Amino acid sequence: MNFYIVIPAHNEEAFIDLTLKSLISQTLLPKKVVVVNDNSTDKTAEIVLTFSKENPFITLVNKTSEAIHMPGSKVIQAFHKGFETLDNDYDIIVKLDADLIMPNNYFERIASIFEEESKAGMAGGFAYIEKNGHWILENLTDKDHIRGAFKAYRKECFEQIGNLKPAMGWDTVDELLCKFYSWKVVTDESLKVKHLKPTGANYNKTARYKQGEAFYTLGYGFFITAIASAKLALMKKKPSLFLDYIRGFFKAKSAKKPLLVTHEQARFIRNYRMQKMREKFF
Repeated sequence: MNFYIVIPAHNEEAFIDLTLKSLISQTLLPKKVVVVNDNSTDKTAEIVLTFSKENPFITLVNKTSEAIHMPGSKVIQAFHKGFETLDNDYDIIVKLDADLIMPNNYFERIASIFEEESKAGMAGGFAYIEKNGHWILENLTDKDHIRGAFKAYRKECFEQIGNLKPAMGWDTVDELLCKFYSWKVVTDESLKVKHLKPTGANYNKTARYKQGEAFYTLGYGFFITAIASAKLALMKKKPSLFLDYIRGFFKAKSAKKPLLVTHEQARFIRNYRMQKMREKFF
């Protein structure tokens, strides 16, 4: 299986060395790795170029964008920039963050999942963060969800869902569309990925309303948005975020923001979410 990897990177000099070392140590090496240097002002590009000299499958692409790290749009626009430089000779496309350390067998195991399960559209492990000297499961992790930091897509599934959406919520809508098209999302608890930088660490304060907007553009409707907002605020241990998410939802609704999905897909998503809620509560 040919693995192509795209890594958006903005000022990642503290971590990208470890991420690239993790990649070149894999038992199954990716065929191509594109690092998108997104307006970095540090030594990110210099570090990547050092690796590319000894590992020709690693290349650097430069991109200029706003320095503000708004969730979703910035990182996926960078992903698109890198993806555009690749040919079509891939079996698996992977979006990685630039602050990860993966187990050495990560891609070998991901390849096995896709080979063993013909309907596996996406596959991935689980994120762990360091706390008090120990690596613990990141609290935003659900067993049926793959973190946006490390997503691997089967080519046919990736094409069917229409690439990744440049908006907050992209790493939820991709999985929902995966299910809409009857693909499976497969996680492997044995694949423990060290996530070196907490999720959302660089988000601007204005980003706090974006989650509610994302719920709206996913076609959730108010009832599902309220439950999802409460759950997420509690998981982040910041109950006040619930009101921010609800405000974001109504801001998007008042502005008539376009949905990230079709009306048919939105109906499927609402029905799927309601089904999952019933399973959990009853």
